[in-house]
Amino acid sequence: MVWSGTWVAERLGVELNGDEQLPGLLGLALRRNPRRAHLLVSNVLGKHVPQRPSVVRDAGHALGVRVRDLLGDEDAARAVVLGYAETATGLGHSVADGLGLAPYLHSTRRPVDGVAPAGGFEESHSHATSHLLLPEDPKLLAGDGPLVLVDDEFSTGNTVLNTIRDLHARYPRDRYVIVALVDMRTPADRDRLTAFAAKIGARVDLLTTAAGTVTLPDGVLEKGQELVARHETAPAPAPAPRAAASRVVLDWPEGVPDGGRHGFTPEHRARLEAALPALAAQVAEALPQGPGAPEPDATGRTAPRRRVLVLGFEELMYAPLRLGTELERAGHDVAYSTTTRSPVLAVDDPGYAIRTRLVFPAHDAPADGPGERYAYNVAGAGFDAVVAVVDSVADTPDLHAPDGLLAQLAAHVPHVVLAVVPSYVPAPATEAPERSSMLPEPLRGPAFSSYAPEEVGWLLQDLSDVDLEAPTEEREEAIQSGGAHYAESLPVEYQPSARYQELFQAALETSAARIARAVGTVTETVLAERAGTPVLVSLARAGTPVGVLMRRWAQARHGLDLPHYAVSIVRGRGIDTNALRWLAAHHDPADVVFVDGWTGKGAITRELAEALDAHREKHGGPAFDPEIAVLADPGSCVRTYGTREDFLIPSACLNSTVSGLISRTVLRADLVGPDDFHGGKFYRELAGADVSNDFLDAVTVRFDEVADSVDAEVKELLSADRTPTWEGWAAVERISEEYGIHDVNLVKPGVGETTRVLLRRVPWKILAQRGAGADLAHVRLLAEQRGVPVEEVDELPYTCVGLIHPQYTRGATGADGKAVVSQ
Repeated sequence: MVWSGTWVAERLGVELNGDEQLPGLLGLALRRNPRRAHLLVSNVLGKHVPQRPSVVRDAGHALGVRVRDLLGDEDAARAVVLGYAETATGLGHSVADGLGLAPYLHSTRRPVDGVAPAGGFEESHSHATSHLLLPEDPKLLAGDGPLVLVDDEFSTGNTVLNTIRDLHARYPRDRYVIVALVDMRTPADRDRLTAFAAKIGARVDLLTTAAGTVTLPDGVLEKGQELVARHETAPAPAPAPRAAASRVVLDWPEGVPDGGRHGFTPEHRARLEAALPALAAQVAEALPQGPGAPEPDATGRTAPRRRVLVLGFEELMYAPLRLGTELERAGHDVAYSTTTRSPVLAVDDPGYAIRTRLVFPAHDAPADGPGERYAYNVAGAGFDAVVAVVDSVADTPDLHAPDGLLAQLAAHVPHVVLAVVPSYVPAPATEAPERSSMLPEPLRGPAFSSYAPEEVGWLLQDLSDVDLEAPTEEREEAIQSGGAHYAESLPVEYQPSARYQELFQAALETSAARIARAVGTVTETVLAERAGTPVLVSLARAGTPVGVLMRRWAQARHGLDLPHYAVSIVRGRGIDTNALRWLAAHHDPADVVFVDGWTGKGAITRELAEALDAHREKHGGPAFDPEIAVLADPGSCVRTYGTREDFLIPSACLNSTVSGLISRTVLRADLVGPDDFHGGKFYRELAGADVSNDFLDAVTVRFDEVADSVDAEVKELLSADRTPTWEGWAAVERISEEYGIHDVNLVKPGVGETTRVLLRRVPWKILAQRGAGADLAHVRLLAEQRGVPVEEVDELPYTCVGLIHPQYTRGATGADGKAVVSQ
């Protein structure tokens, strides 16, 4: 028989090395995913490849028995099993069955009103990256017994480390057991887990069915994407359904969950086991041959048994699996698999794991919006009947639509049965949950921003379709006259000239190593001074490229996968309190590190501290640390910085095209309600001018060359007095009075703030430090283009300062005593 990984292995040079049983357990396919080219396709998981349900359950059950033997009876009785959505929900449940008395919970990507998250984590390589933990009983994860984490494959270990990191901060314990069908980690990944376990002071065991490694040649991601593009075809219109699906609402035992989304106890398990024969009989009665084994026909020969596929639904894997095992026990010829969110290339070749693909719209009103869903290896597999098992939340008009799952199945399989399991409704919480439990998950690229989804999650609402831009002079008049706040509208995005773009590229080339050194210094300082694992929260949007770079440094130097989110803070209005609630529900506030690009006079530093104090006074709970980590601190406003030099950071040279194509944030009462995140726009139409990832990559590639200098600088910084002097603020006050402006908000110190003035506001003049060179080339060009004078001065604590035209401040005078306004 041809190995179902042959097609990919021959074309990409991917090699599967390890235990002899690996080729029987795994095939290979190509992901339609920008982060990883290949997909290990399990033959015993029951997700992509139909398999006998007894084989699927036994694979998990046997691992559970091994966990019980490892832990011993006393610890096994105290254990909790946690499975991963969507792929390993059924596997985790089967492991819990084998363990015996352990309660079970799986992560979910479906928020549920009224159920507050008990934690969350990121799965960076996945098609859908964010996981929630929504136990009905909040004490389920709070015990000190062993936590057993179950996934289908252990490829790098990042997801498990992210999970343990999040949960250990909330519910520390002494022992963890990681369970997977296959362990495909590299030696470096194994060392990272060992070091992590030592760091948190816990024992971490690993149990798998088989182990090996995947050898990936250079350029495999690009080659895989090229293969996908070459072989991908639009799904052909499905033939007309042969017959309408029959529908059965299962007599599910009352009070027993349909899965482990909210927890599944040993008592639930016993009640389900008792009910399974009757539930399977309900399904069997709807099948074309009826219940029981086949009977002889009129000639005395036994007719071939009907081949039946029991098809689960995304995270709903265990209920259909147990129905399948019961049908199989009763004598039916049964296979089992489930639908999935994961987009995979289908190639009809015996050496490829995914032969056929059915495509249909999501039918459970997912929180991340509509999208495609898939069923693999169903069409053309010779099934006589398919039993599609869904929970009642997913029994929607989209399921029954002409292009929905049932129609797609009926076009390829003679008989379709829809079996509906009543969705489990958790008991109401004794206390009202924080509103953050009802907030949406972070926005991520490529749907929102040009950054990769694992680089940053935006705690914003998407206002891309709202007309928010206004001419610069019109905005300035409204802002200075008090008629509008600057966050109520957006400036028209500056489109750089060819000359300016050349300046940006030159600045990036000359400053990349300098920026890499500052990134390394600020990141290492944070890691050295913060207990636990930091959660980076950048202040959108200037802080976001810095947050991404800090995350990359931590990953490159320490193997850490730091969570990173972007939130809105608005001068005079404070930070987005709904974003703070979301963060507090998903992470320990003590782990949160706020990140910004640079300091000017320190206004945002003060704004953040005041906003966090007000938030804690109103809502209570653990406090967020108001200390901001910045790349550059020329104003001497913070303790944690990469440098205090005022130099050109190329991400300040442009607007959205160097910030993931995201606008500055918007806060307007008619658009942002009391339960909404602040808003932002994704300028998809500017993709052709986008240099966001060019900037990140140019800095990242310099990490190795600056590593030694970073280590030396951090060692010196950690022993130095870094108390802020606020000399920048004093300089701004002096300049405001000296130039007759009388408003510190119209004085923007530093290269970054001066650039913003020239790009977004109505500049009056630029003060430049005498002798400043290349760092001001782009400032001089922008000033020339806008007809703004550049005045060279001595004893300026910044490289430059931008002065906004005080044309709406009546009676203002310049340094020479002459009026500077005409109104």
